[in-house]
Amino acid sequence: MKLTSSVLVFLCLAALAAATNAGAQEKAPFKFAFGNGKIKSGWIQVSPTNFYSPEVGRGFEPGASVVATGQSITSTNPFYFSVKLPEGNYRVTVTLGDRTGESTTTVKAELRRLMLEKVHTAPGKFATRSFIVNLRTPQIAGGGEVHLKPREKTNEWWAWDDKLTLEFNGMHPALQSLEIEKAAVPTVFLLGDSTVCDQPAEPWNSWGQMLPRFFKPDIAIANHAESGETIANSLRAQRFDKVFSLMKPGDYLFVQFGHNDMKSRATNALGQYSEDFKRVIAETRAKGGTPVLVTSMERKGGVEAPTLMGYPDAVREIAKEENCALIDLNAMSVVLYKALGTNLGKAFQDPTHHNNYGSYELAQCVVEGIKQDKLPLAKFVVDDCKDFDPAHPDPVDQFQMPASPQRSDVKPLGN
Repeated sequence: MKLTSSVLVFLCLAALAAATNAGAQEKAPFKFAFGNGKIKSGWIQVSPTNFYSPEVGRGFEPGASVVATGQSITSTNPFYFSVKLPEGNYRVTVTLGDRTGESTTTVKAELRRLMLEKVHTAPGKFATRSFIVNLRTPQIAGGGEVHLKPREKTNEWWAWDDKLTLEFNGMHPALQSLEIEKAAVPTVFLLGDSTVCDQPAEPWNSWGQMLPRFFKPDIAIANHAESGETIANSLRAQRFDKVFSLMKPGDYLFVQFGHNDMKSRATNALGQYSEDFKRVIAETRAKGGTPVLVTSMERKGGVEAPTLMGYPDAVREIAKEENCALIDLNAMSVVLYKALGTNLGKAFQDPTHHNNYGSYELAQCVVEGIKQDKLPLAKFVVDDCKDFDPAHPDPVDQFQMPASPQRSDVKPLGN
């Protein structure tokens, strides 16, 4: 069959488009070698000038100021590296270190989810660590999508986009290699409000984005919480639908709502709140998952008198009625706040929301709750996570967490 010139042009353009997008559509596994040394077969070399573009599908994010020191990339500032990938769980293995000097590297993923904390290497020494990162998009299998808020489409977009983004931070962060592969592991889904979600900018933080640091690379933490949400709002926005479309037997769903729910003036507000929780519990179990209820931590003023009305008690009662696992973060937070005494303000950024220190301590309370409940999930807790007593928090003056570059004076939605 003879092809016309217009058909030939179309076919050529189609082939060119396919070739252009090939890099962007590649699937894991990936093996990246940084610096300017020799690389092994099958590895992709990354130089300091390789910046991310949708066409290439991998590279440093704009603003990165990195230098090659032999077979490593180092910087005096935080830097980001992204890879375009489909939705799912990924095992990420990094080799950190620099042959020319000592390094200390903290790794965060997506919207400041803490993955590795202060990995130190001596000059010429290297450390290899692995962790699991969950990626998601708004689309729901079978149709529909999560109803994102405007902020989720702008400064929170890294939580929903089509790429894996890693932040390398700390005192002289140094990266030698990066490997990414699909991970068939159980998933812990989180749903809640601004005290749970991945806050996009300093100085705000939540326990949900600190939680991954405390688990081995055998479990994924998928944080679907969002600022300003009630359980009813999250049901309407299809946040639960999204989670249930992904849930498989052996997964978990941690649910914490209350700060915004208590503001409802409806006469049956507390009753509807309880019914929504029971609906979520039933659907989780129908999917083969394990529901875990978390009572909302107190506000700063809760040290003097409770601020959440009957909502924590309602969650406790639901857990009892439904024979459901309960993490009483509300009770633990009051103990923690009283123990902080005059340092209480150093855990908060405003009367409701926490900073890095406060959310780190609350994440340890959640992990302790997992242990106390004897959830099978406890076997995935990292070995360096010792038993945590909220009556004896980590010393405030000894806590250090490298700040991410993004900062905002705009407080999270809700209070």
